[in-house]
Amino acid sequence: MSALKIQQGSSKHSAYDLRDPNAELIETHTLAVIVDNEPGVLARVIGLFSGRGYNIESLTVAETDHQGHRSRITVVTTGTPQVIDQIKAQLGRMVPVHEVHDLTIEGPHVARELALLKVAGKGDARIEALRLAEIFRANVVDSTLESFVFEMTGGPEKIDAFADLMRPLGLREIARTGVAALARGG
Repeated sequence: MSALKIQQGSSKHSAYDLRDPNAELIETHTLAVIVDNEPGVLARVIGLFSGRGYNIESLTVAETDHQGHRSRITVVTTGTPQVIDQIKAQLGRMVPVHEVHDLTIEGPHVARELALLKVAGKGDARIEALRLAEIFRANVVDSTLESFVFEMTGGPEKIDAFADLMRPLGLREIARTGVAALARGG
């Protein structure tokens, strides 16, 4: 009976799990920040991230309200839950910032990115690139005898997967817009 008690009282973690059980997990969050569209605002927002060592995975900016002179900055960032909360609080205190939304925790959202990929190849590699492009619903927007330029939209994971498959076939360049995201529903 005492051996059974020892087993029940022992740790529930595997001996092979070397992660620190007290360490916090790094999370990825998509933030939508509504700001005044005026010179220097983007630099101030980016300065907040760089000054504190916060990482930006993706960044998109565009004016969304011409009459109100407002822009939407979509930032994909990573950090512990405390770091994410700190980022949101610091952004909310900035003067040109009107709203800060954490789309990751506010509910379902749609996130898309546009990418252009130049793939150079001949023969079978060219045929395989076209076949994969069809599977991924990428469009050919430019073609020469030596290369293709594919255009594709989708989530960042889809674009990463397509790029990974194109590398051995001759991926030469890639240009990405960064994530644009909106909350779903009302």
